[in-house]
Formats: sequence, structure tokens, C-alpha cells
Amino acid sequence: MEKFFFYKMSGCGNDFIIIDNRNSIVPENNLSEFARKLCFRRMSVGADGLVLIENTSRADFKWQFYNSDGSLAEMCGNAARCAARFAYINKIADSQMSFETQAGIIFAQIMEQENVKIKITDPKDIKDKDIIKVNNSPVEFISLNTGVPHVVIETSDIKAVDLIKMGKDIRFHEKFAPAGTNVNFISRKSDNIISIRTYERGVENETLACGTGCVASALAAAKEYNVPSPIQCLTKSGNYLTIYYSKSRSDNQDTFYNVFLQGDARIIYKGELNKDAWNW
Repeated sequence: MEKFFFYKMSGCGNDFIIIDNRNSIVPENNLSEFARKLCFRRMSVGADGLVLIENTSRADFKWQFYNSDGSLAEMCGNAARCAARFAYINKIADSQMSFETQAGIIFAQIMEQENVKIKITDPKDIKDKDIIKVNNSPVEFISLNTGVPHVVIETSDIKAVDLIKMGKDIRFHEKFAPAGTNVNFISRKSDNIISIRTYERGVENETLACGTGCVASALAAAKEYNVPSPIQCLTKSGNYLTIYYSKSRSDNQDTFYNVFLQGDARIIYKGELNKDAWNW
């Protein structure tokens, strides 16, 4: 096909290209390269990721999600909210829906205006505090998986963090090989508000927001400081994401469940992709 319709959407500053691919309109010969080129800013539409909405018998729909570097990702919280609103607007699903991801089935609810709340899969691989050496300096962190792997590091001055260098060094650290990890720096602003900056694996840069990173950071704060639900995360975009959770503890281990992520999912524009957008 020479051209097809798409939405450009943003979730708290994380931007995505979303295409209804239920009729397999997108060329399948090299989807990774297709995604990389569409997401390449200034050469094409530009985005943090590409979402393809597809058919499944297990839920209302399924997605394929590609990072801007063309890699497949198991989950993305901000993209999930955008995909849910896209599906609702285009009558693919009702206001309460489920959809299939590589991380499992995600449940979503369309709230007021552009607000969307999703229930993510239960976090796993929650580790106690650990230390790695980065540039010969010790770095204390908590790691957990909220659909994708995350490291959470507390800092007293979040603005002063050299996030690109530190994020890259930790993302590719041998401790997290071969898959690597996303890297979050957080600073507590009040009892239930934390500031966050995230280096995202697959984007290989700082993003304005990371949904699964906010979930990981909120749960790390809950684990370390018993911060009660809900927790608000102030992202680099200046907008907030809200995380709800339930927690139990046994054998000195915390278990988190009923974890929800709520925030905006805005339509930036709709358009028609011409072949020149990816044929270069």
C-alpha cells in the first residue's frame, strides 16, 4: 500500500504513531525498519514508538509495539493508554476493554475527557537494594519488572543528574545483560509525590515520561518508605501520572498487585502516511 491513515498521540509527553492494522495494511517484510524510519524525527513523522493495533481472539485487540530504534518492547504504559483511547474512539473496543501485549493482557478504562486508566500486569522480579559500580563509583538501586525491566535510583538533586551518560552506562551495565534495563532517577517532593527522570531502553535517550518507569519508581518508594497509594509522579514533561497499588508482605518480601496507571492520552493530530515517510 502506498499510503495509510494514522494518529499521532501523546501520553504525558511520550509520543506515538498509532495505526489500525487489523486488516494487515502495514507491510510485514521488515516491520522493525519500518518502525525505525517512521519514528525518525525530522526525516519522517517522528515519535518515541509505533503501535500497530491488530486482531486477537484473547481480548478486544492486540498490539505490536516498537521502540523508536525498531526494537520490539513487551510493554509501554503511556502507549497503552494512547492505544486504549484510539481503540475507543475508533469503535474497536468499549470504554472498558482488554488488549494483548507481550507482557500479558492489559485492562483499560476510558475516564473523563482524555484521561485513561490501565491495570498493568503484576510487577515481578522485585529485588532489595543493591549496589553496582558506575565509573568506579557505587550506585545504590532497586530493580523490578513492571512489564519491562527497570532500575530506580534515588537522588537529592534530580536536575543535576547527567541522565544521558549515567542512564546509558547503567542501561548497558553487565549486571543487566543481555537485555539491558530502563533507568529511573527519582526525588521525593512530598509524602506521595515524586519527581522522576527516565532513560528509556529502545529510545536510548531521556523521554519526557515513562509510564512503566513511573510505576516502578512509585512501587520502589512504596517498598522503601511505605508511601501510601496513590502516588503521583511528576515527569519531565511537567505533567503527572498517578499510580495506584495494593501491597502485602510475607517472609520479608513485598508483593504488589492491583496496580493501575492513570494519566492523559491526547490526540495530537491525524494524518495520512505516504510511502516517502518510510521509503528512504
